[in-house]
Amino acid sequence: MAEGTVAEKAAARSALAEACDRTVGMYALLAWTWVRAAARYPVSMFLLSLSAAAVGALDLAAIVLMFAHTPEIAGFSAIEVVFLYGTSALAFAVGDVLLGSTERLGRHIRAGTLDPMLVRPVSPLIQIATEDFSPRRLGKLIPAVAVLALVLPRLEAPWDAGRIAMVPVMVLSGAALFSGLWVLTASVQFVLIDGHAATKSITNGGSFLTQYPMNMFARDLVRGLTFVVPLAFVNWQPTLYVLDRPDPTGLPEWLRFASPVVAAAVCAVAAAAWRSGLRHYRSTGS
Repeated sequence: MAEGTVAEKAAARSALAEACDRTVGMYALLAWTWVRAAARYPVSMFLLSLSAAAVGALDLAAIVLMFAHTPEIAGFSAIEVVFLYGTSALAFAVGDVLLGSTERLGRHIRAGTLDPMLVRPVSPLIQIATEDFSPRRLGKLIPAVAVLALVLPRLEAPWDAGRIAMVPVMVLSGAALFSGLWVLTASVQFVLIDGHAATKSITNGGSFLTQYPMNMFARDLVRGLTFVVPLAFVNWQPTLYVLDRPDPTGLPEWLRFASPVVAAAVCAVAAAAWRSGLRHYRSTGS
């Protein structure tokens, strides 16, 4: 009996691994197909990538302008705030590159173009996520990577193995969290077809909020960003650990290590919402 249970668990793990491999492989294949198409116009691709990088750097320019008039923001120095910007911008850019196109779901529903996706042997989520995939998306990564490369050697933190490891962990967890939010807010459009602007306020607006120390906002808002829409786990809680600072809102210290768990929970909720939306979707008849 026990041997049968072990064999069943092993078979289930193997099937899950194969499904993940197929999903990743199909995503990569479709994304590469779009990249090859975009590469036929290299000048246009370069200029679009450059413009994406320039737009991504505008938030950094705003931070620099603020520090031209004040030595610190909410008790954080310029280097510390720029560190918050870099980790937030990089996590958001990775999530946007991977799944940002899912925000187009409402447009597909209105146009009836979601129906053909449902009969193809590829997940509609992958089809929408890779739609118009272009190297210009990668331009959003340039300012964030450049900022982190410049700020990390200058960041005054009590560096040890745990804090060094926390930097990539917070970026990866933040990217997973933003990816989950992209899919979750896109799933809302199964019900609110014209809810694109409202849902975008959570993703893009959330990216803006996480670029600054959260103690500059009202305490109730910070608690909402911790326990309702958990944007505080993108980089705020991990940054308090890296900088060895107490939480200004008095939240427990163990939350600083909860980002991977929170990101996994958001992704699980997003996956469930997406599957539920597909099950209840009614065709436009196209």
